[in-house]
Order: sequence, then structure tokens, then C-alpha cells
Amino acid sequence: MTPDDLDALQDRERSNWVRLRTLLILRWFAIGGQIIAILVATRYYDLRIEAGPAAMTIGAAIVANLLTSFIYPENKRLSEREASAMMAFDIVQLALLLYLTGGLNNPFALLILAPVTIAATVLHLVSFVALGVLAIAMITVISVVSVPLQLADGTLLLLPPLLHFGFWASLVIGVVFLGIYARQVTTEMNAMGDALLATQLALAREQKLTDLGGVVAAAAHELGTPLATIKLVSAELLEDLADYPELREDALLIRTQADRCRDILQSMGRAGKDDLHLRTALLETVVRESAEPHIQRGRDVSFDIAPEPGCITPQPVISRRPEIIHGLRNLIQNAVDFSQNQIRIEVSWNDTQVFVRIADDGHGFPQSVIGRIGDPFVRRKRVTLDGLRRPGYEGMGLGLFIAKTLLERSGAQLAFANAPRRNQSGRLDDMPSGAIVTVTWQMRSLIRTASGRYPALGKNQPILD
Repeated sequence: MTPDDLDALQDRERSNWVRLRTLLILRWFAIGGQIIAILVATRYYDLRIEAGPAAMTIGAAIVANLLTSFIYPENKRLSEREASAMMAFDIVQLALLLYLTGGLNNPFALLILAPVTIAATVLHLVSFVALGVLAIAMITVISVVSVPLQLADGTLLLLPPLLHFGFWASLVIGVVFLGIYARQVTTEMNAMGDALLATQLALAREQKLTDLGGVVAAAAHELGTPLATIKLVSAELLEDLADYPELREDALLIRTQADRCRDILQSMGRAGKDDLHLRTALLETVVRESAEPHIQRGRDVSFDIAPEPGCITPQPVISRRPEIIHGLRNLIQNAVDFSQNQIRIEVSWNDTQVFVRIADDGHGFPQSVIGRIGDPFVRRKRVTLDGLRRPGYEGMGLGLFIAKTLLERSGAQLAFANAPRRNQSGRLDDMPSGAIVTVTWQMRSLIRTASGRYPALGKNQPILD
């Protein structure tokens, strides 16, 4: 996934997720509830309500719904401004209706929280804050000025001052708390969805590269012998036909075309056969293949491959799964990016587990985010602590999330830590130094064969389009 793709994921319009029809249906339900509430209050409880102004307020919502439905198609996706305008209208309309029906003495004042909660989930922060301030302002106005509710005998229905203030405070707190709560949960869900999409794209790309490499290697293996024979025979013909220029040109053409076939094999795409031998490899081979793109980047990358002490199990032969290669490659890239000089990759195993440990000599993981490593789009909380350690780097944690997700998909468990730093006297300092990532698999979930033997290859299967 390219940086432009990531920017598109993060900068997309949140409000575009909501259809106009969805908000119109919700408003129709609200209108129906307002009409029923006024009818019950006036006919069943004999409350005195300004029916005319209340009917006009509800009618304004009905007219707005009808006009909007007439002007725009039902499947229209709302823009930021359009969604904000609709929710602002709902807040003002409900506040005006509450003003005509007792203000905060009306228990249905709680419904003013609904538009703010919706705004928190679908709008940008600025629009959400503006609507939240509008809602709090409307709540405050109707708490001070409103048309009181009256019974048929003229008795006013008023809350005691303390309860009236408490209801106002609870609504204000509800606007703030519910808005922040809904927005935080929605933001985390969206970030996780974007990161999972990036993970799927990365895995699909790695799968294509793996398949392509297998196809090309298999084709080169299958066609290498006949092409070598053609070149050998054509070379002999060139010597025998030295006195026959026309025939010698034909032999030279055959040799040239054989070389051309070799070049095509190196650059071709989907063709040839899939060699089953390429699907498995030694654990060391897979790890080195993962590290190969980052070995020549100006850092000393060393490998230490050995079984655990006392282990007599041979080095396991594992499946060359794209998620393992891409996941390890991301971890190694992260180590190379933030190291100073050296990266050490340790590969070990025992009878039941396989370990890959990647360590660098950099400053380690930032202390402000070490507890959240593996979450997508993680940003540093304390620049004063971490800012000088990785200058010019604005990582979001997406690479580590992709690596963690892909490796866990293969059955691995990841642990992130910082190595202790030693001072000039050789004693340990309190400040950490160097990041260490340990990837652990259970042997039974990683190895695909028993006793370290290679599986029977069987017959090569043709690639079907």
C-alpha cells in the first residue's frame, strides 16, 4: 500500500458514509413521536399546550423532509456541510418544540442528545464540536426561558430548582460524554478497518509476488535444459557452417532466439508451472529471504541460526507463506530504519517452539507508545520524550500492525521490548536502548512435515486461469 493510499483512507469524508435516506427516516420517526406525544399530552392528560406554534414547529420538520426528498435522490451520500446542516436543523427544531412545551420540565428534553451522538460518529471533529456547542446553548436557553406546562385547572408543572439544575447539568454532561464516547469508539473502529484493509492489500501483493517467483523459477527450471541444448547445437553448427554464410546466419538466428527465450523467462508473468518444491524451505532460508531487501541499506545485518541448548531436532522445514515473509520483512525494515549500525537476527528452535528475534542498536521503542505497539495509526503522546529519538519520522504504527496481524495469522505470538542500555563502565542504565521483537511459533502450527523431512512433491500442477 502506497502513502497516497493511506492518505486517502485517513482523509476521506466521514459524513459520506451516511445516506440521506437514513437521516430522513430517522426524522420521520421523530416527527411521528412528537405528534403522538402532543396528542397524548393534550387529550389524555389534559395539558395546556400552545397547539398552533407546536404544530407549526412540527410542520417545519415535515416540510423540510418533503423538500429534501423531492430535491435529492434517496441514495445520495451527504457531504460534511449537508450532514451538519441537517443535524443543526434537528437540534434547533427540537429545542423550539421543547421551549413551547415546558423546556427542561419536559422529560423528552433527553432526545436532544440524539443528533449530537450521530454527529460524533459521522462528522469531523470541528463539525461535531460546533453541533455540541449548539446543543448545549439550546439546552441552556430552554432551561431559562420556556412556555410552562399547565394542567386543565391551571396548575403549573415545574421541577424543583435543584432538580431543574440537575437535569440541565445532566444533559450538558450527556452531550459531552456521549459525544466523546461515541466518537472515540467509532474512530477506533474506522482505524482498525483501514488498517485491516491495508493488511489485506499487503498480503495480496506478497501473494502475487510469491506466485510470480514460483512460476518464473519453475519455468526456468523446466526449459533450462532444452534451451541449453539448443545453444550448444547452434554453436557447433556455427563452426561447421563457416563456409556457408547463408546457413550460418540461420544457425546464428537460432542461437539468438534461444538467448531471447532465456530473457523472456526472466521477465515473464503468468506462465509455466508451479514447482511444489518452492512451497517449502528451511526456516533459515525463509528468514534470509525476508531480510534480503534490507541487507544492503548501510547497516550490518547479522544472523545467528542455532537450536536451543539441548535440542536435537533438526532445523524445521516450513511453508513459504506470504504472510510470514511479509510480516518478518516489515519487522526487519523497522529495525533497519531505526538502528544506528547493527541489526541482529537470531533464529532458534526447540522440540516444540520456533523463535525469531530481531534486535537493533537504536534508541528502542518510544516509552509513550510501547504499551500500544501493534495498534494501527498510533501516534506519540509525548514529543518531549520521543521526538529527538526518531527525527523526521511520523510513523503511524501501520507497518507494525500489518506485520503483527500477518504473523498472528500464521499462528505466531509477538513480544515487543527494549534492551537495557549499558554506560561506559558496563553497568546498566535506567534508559532503554535498542528494540527487540520476538516472534514465537508453536512447532506444530509452523512445520508442515514430520521429522523435518521434505514432503513428496508429486506431479506438477498446471496453472489454470
